[in-house]
Amino acid sequence: MVELIVGRKGKGKTKVLLDKVNGAIKEANGSIVYLDKSAKHMYELNNKIRLIDVSGYPIKNCDEFVGFICGIISQDHDLEHIYLDSFLAVAKLEGLDVTSTLEQLADIGKSFGITFVISISLDKEEIPAAFQDNVIVAL
Repeated sequence: MVELIVGRKGKGKTKVLLDKVNGAIKEANGSIVYLDKSAKHMYELNNKIRLIDVSGYPIKNCDEFVGFICGIISQDHDLEHIYLDSFLAVAKLEGLDVTSTLEQLADIGKSFGITFVISISLDKEEIPAAFQDNVIVAL
């Protein structure tokens, strides 16, 4: 499953995402991973949540990003949720169509029982039609 938190840069998506991930840890039976473009929010996350600073890895395009996600999943069989902040930057999708990558993440989520909660710097109207129903917060 893919859930989207959408809105332009500076609208407060990261705060909403942090509140969601810190709330989810109380109900989680498995593990939770939080991916970001830096470790800036490390102290705002519950210590049971694994923060991965993606900037330390040589991801060059969205296909490599999806491979990176699969690598994380392969190493943690108890993984329940993956939270992605700054999705366009982390997945190398700035200025590109996000449809294919979101479809791949939805398929991966379905196959492995993982929920992706994604913060994406686009207005709700810019989200592909197939994912309009996946928008949980629009700022």
